[in-house]
Amino acid sequence: MSQLLTLEVPDNARPVRLDTARGVFAAFDVAPAGPAPARATALLVPGFMGSKEDFLPLLSALSDGGVRVLAVDGRGQYETGAASPNPSYSRDSLARDLAALVEHVGAGPVHLVGHSYGGLLARAAVLGTQGDPSLWASVTLVNFGPAGVSPRQQERLRLLLSVIDSMTLADMWPFVRNDEVPAPREVDLFMERRWLRNAPEHLSAAAEQMLNEADETPRLAQLPLPKFVVSGTPDETWAPEGVERMARELGARLCRIEGGGHSPNVHRPAETASALLGFWDSCQERVAV
Repeated sequence: MSQLLTLEVPDNARPVRLDTARGVFAAFDVAPAGPAPARATALLVPGFMGSKEDFLPLLSALSDGGVRVLAVDGRGQYETGAASPNPSYSRDSLARDLAALVEHVGAGPVHLVGHSYGGLLARAAVLGTQGDPSLWASVTLVNFGPAGVSPRQQERLRLLLSVIDSMTLADMWPFVRNDEVPAPREVDLFMERRWLRNAPEHLSAAAEQMLNEADETPRLAQLPLPKFVVSGTPDETWAPEGVERMARELGARLCRIEGGGHSPNVHRPAETASALLGFWDSCQERVAV
């Protein structure tokens, strides 16, 4: 679970509910700073047990860079919940949600950014649509590796799966909470509230996916879509050397962010935002040529 340090929301970040063809999703919709129209739109997808709030530290810098940003709660997460009747939490279903969000927004192709488990879904969304250029301007994988998680994380996920049918989320919270980084009291309360609003079915499905995900690097490499890999270090979820190998095999730009840990968007937001904006600029230059 990512550990937030602040809940400060930029003035130009509007909480919205996006009523798509696949259900209703909670999001922050952040307009670009200044009077000029957005030069690009980015869709930010959080990781396991996460939410749109994981991207709060990035929003002002990306907005100042002229980008419209949509940070979402995925199906089963925090303020989105089930999103629709009879929800499916399969990987491919959640990937189709991302395509539906882009189609609903109607802002042209977007820069897709997935953090951790969100990277797994971002990759699935791009592969499921064959890199459709009407949907995706680029894809960025943040602290996501080529296949299943590290042995240590596998152990934690299997423990979660072993108790999720016999314990309530409230009973599990003391064992799940992240006390490694001190945070203000209001952040601690938010983290607990967010955990309690997870759909247990989603937690189970996501855990299984992270345990069993196949290496789709060769398929993704074949798509003529700009790719970016951000590797915050140190990270115990996907080994940085595996992340960097994936970037090489993808032919992707790679940015290492020392001290970013598993969540450079939280622990090194200025460097992360700068890296994203620089990559997106390169994508526009590629189109211009």
